[in-house]
Amino acid sequence: MPDLTKIPGGGQMPVLILLAIVAIVLVSCVKVVPQAKAYVMERLGGYQTTWGVGIHFKVPFIDRVARRVDLKEQVADFPPQPVITKDNVTMRIDTVIFYQITDPKLYTYGVENPIMAIENLTATTLRNIIGELELDETLTSREIINAKMRASLDSATDPWGIKVNRVELKNIIPPAAIQDAMEKQMKAEREKREAILRSQGDKESAILVAEGKKAAAILDAEAEKQAAILRAEAKKEATIREAEGQAQAILAVQQANADGIRMLNEASATASENVIKLKSLEAFAKAADGKSTKIIIPSEIQSMAGLVKSVTELSKD
Repeated sequence: MPDLTKIPGGGQMPVLILLAIVAIVLVSCVKVVPQAKAYVMERLGGYQTTWGVGIHFKVPFIDRVARRVDLKEQVADFPPQPVITKDNVTMRIDTVIFYQITDPKLYTYGVENPIMAIENLTATTLRNIIGELELDETLTSREIINAKMRASLDSATDPWGIKVNRVELKNIIPPAAIQDAMEKQMKAEREKREAILRSQGDKESAILVAEGKKAAAILDAEAEKQAAILRAEAKKEATIREAEGQAQAILAVQQANADGIRMLNEASATASENVIKLKSLEAFAKAADGKSTKIIIPSEIQSMAGLVKSVTELSKD
């Protein structure tokens, strides 16, 4: 019978197995570090170097990857922590930390559990800051609290290779009794503001109505004043026109008299004497209106036969 313990070609099997083991070991010694990652390497238990992005080779059985570190910014959301304010009000506050690893070596060897260390440090820092503030200041000073916590945590985590970029107070949860009191206070404030706004509206409305009446009265008075002024000006203009008409009439009469006198003066001397004689004769005629029986005729007009005859006839009548 053939011997089953012997395998044909059995002398090559150990070589193949050895080559396979060597290949596996060599492949395991090749490491590729991805983006935003860092590998902390140890040799014989001691820190050797930190690998950045790219391909790296390690010595088998001597070098090992102690820690794979994520260099991206990370977020840690811590549960609510009980804190006491300056006026002895107990509340619960939860925080959110945004941090980034800047030194993989310090992060690996600086502290045993960095996240737990940051959480405890956050709780103690928050208690210290809130303990210096009253309840109202705590509710209205989030930005101040965030800035103080970030500065304190960033300074404390520098030896751990961690940079705290931002700290945010996520929720501030006061006791139920405080919440009820705050709600009542807010309701009272709203009602107060509503009453103030309503009264201010009524006041402004009354002021507007009074100003409207005042403006209307002023406009009426101005209108009456303007009407009186216009009436007085119209009367004045009528009087002036009437006076001007009378003056023009008088001037026309005077002008006519002057023109008549000028025309008489410009007439010849004979005509002037004849006119005077005729005027005298008319005066005698009026004098001899039937009551007189004797008329003395001046010698200056005796030469006028026609006139004497007329006078004689008048005297006989």
